[in-house]
Amino acid sequence: MNKKESKKIIALMSGTSCDSIDAGLCEVYPDFTVKLIQGINYPYPEHIRAKVFTAFRGDINIKELCQLNFAVGKCFADAANILIGEFGKPDFISSHGQTVYHYPFDEKLDNISLKSTLQIGESSVIAKETGCMVISNFRENDIAHGGHGAPLVCFADEKWFRGKCNNLGDRPENFAVQNIGGISNVTIVSNDCDTFGFDNACGNIMIDYCVQKFFGQKYDKDGEIALNGNVCESWLDCLLQDEYYFIEPPKTTGREYFSTKYIENILKSAPPEPADVIATLTALTAKAIAQSYERFIYPSMHIDNVVLGGGGAYNKAILKFLRGYLPKHIELKTHEDYGISNNFKEVMAFALLGYCTYYGIPNNLPCCTGADKRVVLGKITN
Repeated sequence: MNKKESKKIIALMSGTSCDSIDAGLCEVYPDFTVKLIQGINYPYPEHIRAKVFTAFRGDINIKELCQLNFAVGKCFADAANILIGEFGKPDFISSHGQTVYHYPFDEKLDNISLKSTLQIGESSVIAKETGCMVISNFRENDIAHGGHGAPLVCFADEKWFRGKCNNLGDRPENFAVQNIGGISNVTIVSNDCDTFGFDNACGNIMIDYCVQKFFGQKYDKDGEIALNGNVCESWLDCLLQDEYYFIEPPKTTGREYFSTKYIENILKSAPPEPADVIATLTALTAKAIAQSYERFIYPSMHIDNVVLGGGGAYNKAILKFLRGYLPKHIELKTHEDYGISNNFKEVMAFALLGYCTYYGIPNNLPCCTGADKRVVLGKITN
């Protein structure tokens, strides 16, 4: 497998929002460019999705988690089989799985590290149900080498954005490639330093929770609720004092931190109007991103463009707040401006990660994850 060839890969991803399984048939080329042929958002069966949220809350026993691992694997396979039914079998499948717990901290028991991560969606089930080789479990090897196991999409961001020039074509530009999913995370691709990245803060998790709680909707479509509310500046300032926002990168976070208990606790001091709650939490997502740039990026380099992706790229309120919080010289763009799908960007990234695993190419970035060396991420199931 020394001579690299292009490969057709179905990549499977479900993020912290758990709104669907994202499945994409991609063609990955030896120069690490990725073409999305077709992407779908495959909804979880209602009771399986509810059980995944039970796992997020920690209200699940070992038997149920064991069962859920195989059930989610079947759901992932069903998503892949829709694409296989239309396009035929790919060369292989690259599956991120569904993260149910991520613990990137240096806690020890009997002097043994407890740093760990758990993605469910059993790869053996996917392989059996699709008849395809499956590459999965990307985060573990980075953690085994001292890293946080995240963010991993930085690897793709570096391949896709380094060296891109401005409209005049006279100089390469510096990018903050900003994903806003359940958690917001950024990759800095600069000509002034090595690529680095980190999780800025909570993305859509708290917004989605409160939209469900107060309005009975899964999410704030187009930011409409937030745009009809008012930001409570005193509550916003209080929320921005959370210690996570001040931790130096590399750092990652997730539902383990921004949990249901965390959200219910901050709601004790929330404004009385539900629309104001959504507006303020939406402003929090944007301002936490902007402040993370001020603390950890601007002191070292300038940024020309912020490139948005993920569900938050469709939220007009987030875009409005970000534009207000970012310096005026920074251009606010989306992945679509660079030929990359906003909706399926992470799917495309995990297709690339799987491609590198297949060819034995190291596919983590220690400057982003904190690992002690470059390693090949992912396990192969036939």
